[in-house]
Amino acid sequence: MDIDDILASVDRHNPSTPESTALDHQLLTRFWVAERGVSELLPWPGPLMDRMMDRVRRQIETIEDLAATSADPTTTTTNNASTTNTTINLTLSILQTDLSRTQYTLRSLLRQRLAKLTKHSMHYLLRISSPSLTQAQSQSQSQSQETDLRPEDSIPTLGHEGAHPPLSAPEVKFLQAHQHLLAKHYGDAFLGSFPPQLRRLDDNAGGTSMVQGPEVREVVFVRCLVEEVRVVVPPGDGVEEEVVGGTAMRMGDVWAVRWEGVRDAWGRGEVEVL
Repeated sequence: MDIDDILASVDRHNPSTPESTALDHQLLTRFWVAERGVSELLPWPGPLMDRMMDRVRRQIETIEDLAATSADPTTTTTNNASTTNTTINLTLSILQTDLSRTQYTLRSLLRQRLAKLTKHSMHYLLRISSPSLTQAQSQSQSQSQETDLRPEDSIPTLGHEGAHPPLSAPEVKFLQAHQHLLAKHYGDAFLGSFPPQLRRLDDNAGGTSMVQGPEVREVVFVRCLVEEVRVVVPPGDGVEEEVVGGTAMRMGDVWAVRWEGVRDAWGRGEVEVL
């Protein structure tokens, strides 16, 4: 029996699972590499992760069933039974290896995303917050007594529960809990002794913001996947308006470019991060 046939047999009994198991693994690996290669948080691939987690659950159930069958003490010691056990053990070993590969990729991906969330927690909270609610929250704080202002009061309010692109729903809950704990710790440690106007975690007095976001101008290596991709030069560094690069990437070309110049092309699937 071929190894690919053994892996595909896990999904064969479930018609709702896509038959392109290898394609999902390739997409997951590409997204994992891209998440590790860029500084900002990439949009959460909800459908892909749902399919992968469903496949992992069913594969764990299959492994448990095979393990119980191979360990059954009622199995006879005939040659036929011995051959069957050998086939089961081989299948079990292959499935466990494939499961470990998938679990490693998923764990590494989630740890990378959590590291970005904890590093730029306030940036992403402001990004996913509702502007109207945040403005109303600021107005209510300005009307209250300044002596009661706490670092936790500067945390923006989210519009609704659930997912907020580019974050998933569990990531939003983690981000809120992490920032509240961090703000309370800062308040107890040193911010509580500061003047009220200096206790905010999102202060931008003097034109300098305390909230630091990811560096989108870092250089990444990308491969072109379509016939032609033009690198975008955003405004800044002497450029007044957005400029599309005159030299185009051709299919198969590998370039070192700024992430901000190919971010939209990556979102359209025209390039992949190496």
